[in-house]
Formats: sequence, C-alpha cells, structure tokens
Amino acid sequence: MVYAVTLAPHRSLSQRGFLLVMLGVGAVSFVSGAAFLAMGAWPIFGFFGLDVLLVYLAFRASFRSARAREHILVTPSVVEVRREPARGRPSTTRLNPFWTRLWREDDEDHGTLDVALVSGPRTVPVGRFLGPEQKAALASDLSRALSIVKKGVTRSTF
Repeated sequence: MVYAVTLAPHRSLSQRGFLLVMLGVGAVSFVSGAAFLAMGAWPIFGFFGLDVLLVYLAFRASFRSARAREHILVTPSVVEVRREPARGRPSTTRLNPFWTRLWREDDEDHGTLDVALVSGPRTVPVGRFLGPEQKAALASDLSRALSIVKKGVTRSTF
C-alpha cells in the first residue's frame, strides 16, 4: 500500500452544542411567542414553534449528511475510490494507477476548488465536501502517491 485515506465531512457542532443551540432557539422562540400570545395574537405562537421545528430538521439533516465517507487507496496495482454516502448504496471505482493522473482546479482567490482522478475517459471526483485547504493537501498527497507508483517498486538486491 502506497497511500490510504478516509475522508469525512467536517461538522463543527457537537451533540452537546446542538442541544445548547436548540435550547436557546426554543427559549427565544417560546418567550417571543408568549409575548404575542399575551397580546392576543395566538396563531403567531404556533409559527414560532414551526420555526424551532424547521431549525431542528435542518440540523438533523446536516448531522445525517456527516455520516458520508470516502476511502481512497493507492497501491502499485490499483487506485480504489470507495464512497459510502449518508443515504444510498456504497460504490467502488477501481483505476489502473499507471494510466491515472490527478486533475485539480485552482483559483487564485479561493484556493483549490476541485480535485479528480482521471483515467482515460473516466473522471472520478474526490473530496468534494472538503474545504480548499484540505483539497490542496489531498491533491498533493495523491500526486505524490501516484508518482511513487509510476516510478515502480524498488527491489533490494543481495
């Protein structure tokens, strides 16, 4: 094995942080809704509850998408990209390392925007959920691994 990495989307909010944010949003919403309820505008109280529900659902969807994984393996005989989406079926793509090259799109202002492995007509994007700095590091690591494979296996002589 020349190179192996498992990529996962980053989420900065922990479960404890999620609980605190939801308690804060719920408390502000309840107090605001109670003020409208005291003024006699009772339907608005329900809309404040709907807002809390929508924020909750958005966070749950974000946490669910964070379960996605991408495994990249480079060996002298194969380049393998295995994707495990948060929902759906896992997929595996295998490429010949001697015919595979790295493609990357860089922007002067924003850094590395896109990274892909190209082998003939096949283009396999990798690390789509990473930030520009992480994509640049991934691109340099993959480039180094592919060059090691293309140089060949070193043999020791006795």
